[in-house]
Amino acid sequence: MWRDWIVLRRRLKKFILSRMVTHVLFLVAFGWGLGKNINLASGSYLDFLVPGIIALNTMNVSYMSITGVHAERVYHKSLEEYLSAPIEPAAFVLGKIFSAVVRALISTALILIVAALFGASMKFFAEPINFLTVVVLNSIIFASVCFCAALKVQTYEELAQVNTYLLMPMSFLCGTFFNTSELPTPVRVVIEILPLTHTSELLREGFKLSSAVILSVYATFLLWLATRMFKRLSN
Repeated sequence: MWRDWIVLRRRLKKFILSRMVTHVLFLVAFGWGLGKNINLASGSYLDFLVPGIIALNTMNVSYMSITGVHAERVYHKSLEEYLSAPIEPAAFVLGKIFSAVVRALISTALILIVAALFGASMKFFAEPINFLTVVVLNSIIFASVCFCAALKVQTYEELAQVNTYLLMPMSFLCGTFFNTSELPTPVRVVIEILPLTHTSELLREGFKLSSAVILSVYATFLLWLATRMFKRLSN
C-alpha cells in the first residue's frame, strides 16, 4: 500500500486534475443541463444526482486502480516474486485493495468540493461516519472485482470486457441517475441484487441495515475470493 501511495503521490496533481474534469462534466451535463428539466418532490435533481455520482465514481476509480495487477501477472511476471517473498498473500491483496480505497476517497473529496461549488445541499453528508463507511465498502467491492478479473483474464481486451458487461450496466441502472422504482419489476429485482444499487441508496437516503449488510457481505466475500485466487497462483 505504501509503494502504491508513493507512485500516486508523484502523480497526484495529474490524478486530481483528471478527476476534477470528470466531476465538473457530470455536474454540468446532468445537474445543470438535464436537471433543469426535472422536478423532484424531495428537492433539486442536482441534490439527487450527487450521491449517485459518488457511488459511480468510487466504483470506477477503485476498479481502474487495480488494473495494473493484470500487467504484473501477464507481462512483468512479478506476482510470483511477491508470493515467494516473506509476506502473507493476504497482506499483498489488502495493500492493493486499500490503495484503491485511498484513490476513491481522494476522488470523493473532490466531488464534495465541486458539488458544494455547484450549490448542492450536501444533506447526504449529515452522517459522515456512515458516509465514509459506505464509500469504503463500495471501493473494496469493486477493487476486489478487478483484482479477481486481473488474475483470471489473459489480455487487456478481456479486462475491458468486464468493464463493458458488468460496470457499464450498473453505471446507468443502479440508481445513480434515476430512482430504480421506475424500472419494470423483473429488471428491478435483478438490479436490487447488485451492490451499486445499495451504495446509491445508502448515500442518498441514509443508513439502512439491510443494504449495509448486503454491502458488507459482498466486500467480505470478494476480499476472501481475491486472496484465495492470489494464493492459487503459486500452485
